[in-house]
Amino acid sequence: MPLVSAEKFVQAARENGYAVGGFNTNNLEWTQAILRAAEAKQAPVLIQTSMGAAKYMGGYKVARNLIANLIESMNITVPVAIHLDHGHYEDALECIEVGYTSIMFDGSHLPVEENLAKAKEVVELAHAKGISVEAEVGTIGGEEDGIVGSGELAPIEDAVAMVATGIDFLAAGIGNIHGPYPANWEGLDLDHLRKLTEAVPGFPIVLHGGSGIPDEQIQAAIKLGVAKVNVNTECQIAFANATRKFAAAYEANEAEYDKKKLFDPRKFLADGVKAIQASVEERIDVFGSANKA
Repeated sequence: MPLVSAEKFVQAARENGYAVGGFNTNNLEWTQAILRAAEAKQAPVLIQTSMGAAKYMGGYKVARNLIANLIESMNITVPVAIHLDHGHYEDALECIEVGYTSIMFDGSHLPVEENLAKAKEVVELAHAKGISVEAEVGTIGGEEDGIVGSGELAPIEDAVAMVATGIDFLAAGIGNIHGPYPANWEGLDLDHLRKLTEAVPGFPIVLHGGSGIPDEQIQAAIKLGVAKVNVNTECQIAFANATRKFAAAYEANEAEYDKKKLFDPRKFLADGVKAIQASVEERIDVFGSANKA
């Protein structure tokens, strides 16, 4: 299946009580793992690049073409959108030009009126090319590519104003954070989410910082209107743990592993890549998007 914009399958998730996963990639192997998981589960997905990950991969054009070519060469049949995660204004414009099919403009660090004005500009440019748009109000706690958020609850009036700009789905702070959750985290503010969705009825809400939130809280949020859940840290930890385990086994059995040429990076990283795929498949099941392609 060719690349698609995300608004239709995210809206379908909103209308039918499940969520699609937005999974961040960092390289070729990461992308392959996400695509294999999506195909195995027959689930629509967004493959996301942060600004930093895209730079690491060689730039937005390289990242876009890598993902698109893998979709073709791997004979992927499920809907896949290539999504910019937490993009500054200039990065959003660049991704529109190079062929991303979905964009997140993150102006949450800007004054509210400037955030709204720039979001509207991005919407006009993106929609002219059939590209879906996500934007953020309030701030998500933690740090993502230099954008530091305190984790405030998104003001309802700001959310209503942002939806009015014409965006397709909305990221809004409800107590969620990027990165590992601290032991004293108080959980998602589901009451605030309920008020938010009542103010923008039927509109898809995006839950950032999906790694580490208890499954029952994620599923409760989905019932209240969350239609897209972002996952990054969880896959990174799964990859790191599996790779560390393999490296420890290698050190303990160096002669045997050398004889088998397990120093080949394709073999050395294999367990880590499999762990990413398993993590993505497990999240798809929790989100309820399996067999929704």
